Amino acid sequence: MRIWDLPTRLFHWALVVLIAMQYATGEYHLLDMRWHFWFGYATLALIAFRVLWGFFGSQTSRFASFVRAPRAVLAYVKSQFSTNPQKAIGHNALGGWSVLIMLVGITVQIVTGLFASDDIDTDGPLVDSVSRRTVKLMTRLHDWNQNLLLVLIALHILAVVMHLLLKHDDLIVPMITGRKRMPVVETLRFASAWVALGLFLACAIAVAGAVWRFGG
Repeated sequence: MRIWDLPTRLFHWALVVLIAMQYATGEYHLLDMRWHFWFGYATLALIAFRVLWGFFGSQTSRFASFVRAPRAVLAYVKSQFSTNPQKAIGHNALGGWSVLIMLVGITVQIVTGLFASDDIDTDGPLVDSVSRRTVKLMTRLHDWNQNLLLVLIALHILAVVMHLLLKHDDLIVPMITGRKRMPVVETLRFASAWVALGLFLACAIAVAGAVWRFGG
């Protein structure tokens, strides 16, 4: 059964690569720090696209299909310890909130990075537009949020592994192929890939324009 569209899968794996490269350039200086900023701009465009895709994308990619009230999340968690656990075609009630938290965390990292400075030779593109006090605050938040993101990523990987080992539920292959073996309980609605391309290009152009405008 097809559950994930191509745009969602491309977003997921592109984000994995970009975050890995930003960490490698920022912590280990794998490439010139200019690449760190360029990877950040690309990530910002991806995040903006994913937010739009959460409203205009395919059924399983829309926020309305997987963001549930706290009561629903609690009911899902309780059901996992029963003989009749709840199952979801796309993101489950708990996973939906993890998606939102991850998107927010990455956005915070990008925004704070624009105003961060190492006080040596690397400044964010918007450092000169704010006070030194703000720069110090943003730099601290950037460093702190990086550690939080590492924890979130580790928890995400752990959850995927636990699903595979304990529930025999492979979440990795479907995010590669888009398909998963399960009973067809409903006909899912998928948005056009051309719509996704248009949304992403709009986001990329907007980010590129902002970078050019502020001299990034």
